[in-house]
Amino acid sequence: MNDASRTYDVIVIGAGPAGENVAERTRAAGLSTVILEHELLGGECSFWACEPSKALLRPVIARADARRVPGLRQAVQGALDAPAVLAHRDAMAEHWKDDDQVDWLNSVSVDLIRGHGRFTGPRQVEVRTPEGDTVPLTARQVVVVATGTGAALPDLPGLAAVRPWTSREATSADHVPGRLVVVGGGVVAVEMATAWQALGSEVTLLVRSREGLLPRMEPFAGELVAEGLRELGVDVRVGCSVTSVARDVSGEVRTTVSDGDEIASDEILFAVGRSPKTEDLGLETIGLTPGQWLPVDDTCRVTIVPEGWLYAVGDINHRALMTHQGKYQARVAGAAIGARARAQPVDDAKWGDHVATADTEAVPQVVFTHPEVASVGLTTREAERRGRRVEVVDYDIGFVAGARQYAEGYHGRARMLLDAERDTVVGVTFVGPGVGELLHSATVAVVSEVPVRRLWHAVPAFPTISEVWLRLLETRRG
Repeated sequence: MNDASRTYDVIVIGAGPAGENVAERTRAAGLSTVILEHELLGGECSFWACEPSKALLRPVIARADARRVPGLRQAVQGALDAPAVLAHRDAMAEHWKDDDQVDWLNSVSVDLIRGHGRFTGPRQVEVRTPEGDTVPLTARQVVVVATGTGAALPDLPGLAAVRPWTSREATSADHVPGRLVVVGGGVVAVEMATAWQALGSEVTLLVRSREGLLPRMEPFAGELVAEGLRELGVDVRVGCSVTSVARDVSGEVRTTVSDGDEIASDEILFAVGRSPKTEDLGLETIGLTPGQWLPVDDTCRVTIVPEGWLYAVGDINHRALMTHQGKYQARVAGAAIGARARAQPVDDAKWGDHVATADTEAVPQVVFTHPEVASVGLTTREAERRGRRVEVVDYDIGFVAGARQYAEGYHGRARMLLDAERDTVVGVTFVGPGVGELLHSATVAVVSEVPVRRLWHAVPAFPTISEVWLRLLETRRG
């Protein structure tokens, strides 16, 4: 950094996984880079989402699997040790300290300024530090916004006074509530309902949509997850919305729902979506609207800002709201920024070096419930929406020898979508215990556009659950 002018080639606002990765890539491209963060380096994923939530869920899923293994089930019939699970969660979240992240940033020679960054004009950013100082910065090349999203809350009278949980409280709570109401039917809702029920809470899951759980995935995924939640003891109510909520003087939460029922609980979690963290970024100084998502092209350059100096990576661009996709975008954007800074050609063809094609063609996702859900590429509904002609191939995973070895009474389902014209795999969904580890093979098949005739030569090992690939091909062949 030039101490007089405070000028860098690249300024990155937000040090979550996407921000950290794009900063590392631009620095590797030889561009001086500074990253700004007013909370913890590592962001939502490291401290309030991916890492702590999966730490809560791992013992839940491991126990559920073990209870289906003959000779083992009797050894795991007791309750989970909730304090031990929460302690493990704390360790996985690094006790909400980011020292390791700071060390990593130093190792890749990226400068850090702690504080809240706001635009003051094109390529101009001002940082308000915790000490009350103001640091003006100028970007020679680009500014990258990677501020992510926050939990959205519904417009319910008096909701703030209820002190509802969002995903942050659900993943960092230091005690197990006796009764918990979870509002929502998406990934956060079903994962947290799974975790807290198993840890000892009495959980009621309220899902407004009559489509049921996980509405963006294949319908059978939500159906099987709902079945699994009910087996755990969760009270799953579909087509049921919250009309009012209040916390009384004793601290009890009383939730009234659309059918007139009133539910008493100790806490209520709203998991009803995400909103962009752009309210206080000074977007108005660069011709944008505070609070908006930042639309980008496939190189992650913001399309509505002249001269191409603004990029957005991660959740903030609303392309694919998952950590691994944000990191992928960051790698792509960093390479594109480096190429443009050196006046080199940008490879923006489909699957090119400088485009995030996977955001629209091959987004992998795992839902860590029991059963797990793993999907990549198109669903049948998405294919229909896009006007894509696909062939649907289904198979009951429980018939696979590896599944029978994995767990007694294994219950699951696989779906493969084939492009009707090219005969390539364009979408895969697996539901069942342990299927998350099948997902990368499906992702490689979709990204590589492998012809079905070549897949016959990819021989799955026996007896593994991955033999479901062979069974899908055999089912398709008839």
